[in-house]
Amino acid sequence: MSLRRAIFPGSFDPLTNGHLDIIRRSLPLFDEIIIAVLNNPEKNPMFSVEERCEMLREILSEVEAGKCCLTVDSFSGLTADFAKKKRAAAIVRGIRAISDYEYELRMALMNRRLEPEIETVFLMAAEEYSYVSSNLMKQIFTLGGRVEGLIPALVEAKMREKLKK
Repeated sequence: MSLRRAIFPGSFDPLTNGHLDIIRRSLPLFDEIIIAVLNNPEKNPMFSVEERCEMLREILSEVEAGKCCLTVDSFSGLTADFAKKKRAAAIVRGIRAISDYEYELRMALMNRRLEPEIETVFLMAAEEYSYVSSNLMKQIFTLGGRVEGLIPALVEAKMREKLKK
């Protein structure tokens, strides 16, 4: 039997509870999931790739993964190339709304064209996170709004540290 490996790519800047929900619900589907942190400086990130990976590792160490192996890695460039390099069978993506679906469908079709043997698996966001995005969390937080329950406490603390600097 072959290993069912998937990647879950994203900027995770910051990591949200919506991301964690998708990760938790992916666990029974795969033997290994690589949380793939995208290095995209054009997005003007709040956290460096290294900081995001470190936070993910710390938070995921508390996630009950069962038989699934959870790892964190970073990449630049095409998601399909990274998935092929890691010998992944699937790319996991979360969908919150119709607008996400349209964008993700285009990306999935392009990834399939680039690497036909890699499938994209869509998981619908849990209702309580259907409006949560990393960009929205950064915006609300920097304007003094409350984000408790929408991002992990560790991430919120790190955001507070960043804001003080």
